[in-house]
Amino acid sequence: MADLEYTVSGHVGTIRLNRPERKNAFTLDMVDQWAEALRSAEDDPDVRVVVLTGTGDAFCAGVDLDAFADRERTPLAEKELLTKRVHRVAYAAEALSKPYLAAVNGVAVGAGMDMALMADIRFAAASARFSEGYIRVGLVPGDGGCFYLPRVVGTAAALRLLWTGEFVGADEALALGLVSQVCPDEELDKRISEFAATLAERPPVAVQLIKRAVRLGERHDLRTALDLISSHQAVATSTADSREAMAAFKERRRATYQGR
Repeated sequence: MADLEYTVSGHVGTIRLNRPERKNAFTLDMVDQWAEALRSAEDDPDVRVVVLTGTGDAFCAGVDLDAFADRERTPLAEKELLTKRVHRVAYAAEALSKPYLAAVNGVAVGAGMDMALMADIRFAAASARFSEGYIRVGLVPGDGGCFYLPRVVGTAAALRLLWTGEFVGADEALALGLVSQVCPDEELDKRISEFAATLAERPPVAVQLIKRAVRLGERHDLRTALDLISSHQAVATSTADSREAMAAFKERRRATYQGR
């Protein structure tokens, strides 16, 4: 079986980390496949939502240190390892205009936690535990933790987690806003699948325009955000899906969307 699997079913693309014997710690080959899966999902009109999860009792234990052991250790090599390989996933996730959900089924440590933070929304199993962890081995978060975490939980909480490397359980993660929902371990796949299916049933163009507006709104002032949304609204109202949504609403029936 592949270390990383990407499948599409019912308008949902699923990226599954599949090295349970290594707690789904990732290799460089997995990084390349991960980024390619995200790019494929972006380009595939049949995919409306992307879900990320892991196999077994872990979400992702971060980088597989054994797989990286023989690499060159100069400062330039270290930097290029991140910028030219590992960061491809972050770039591909940022470019994804479709909802990106993470089902955190167990521990998410170091880069594994950072990878979960790249998702728009995170669901957690009750057994899930999160730790930035880098500080414990004298490192800084190499995969975007210092960027993502403050935006998710706020500066003070982020600094606490980054400086201490402490583990946070699912309930505390929920209280911090790190995850949106906690559910029993055996129900995680069902809950994330149901939520993904709900999003996949919404008008795809409108869903993607909303995501773009929210993400760009994090960087812009109000006037810029409102100018952008006026353009987005003009595009949305011009689509066949928008006309179908209006008709279905008036006729009190379920709408069927084509993604255009």
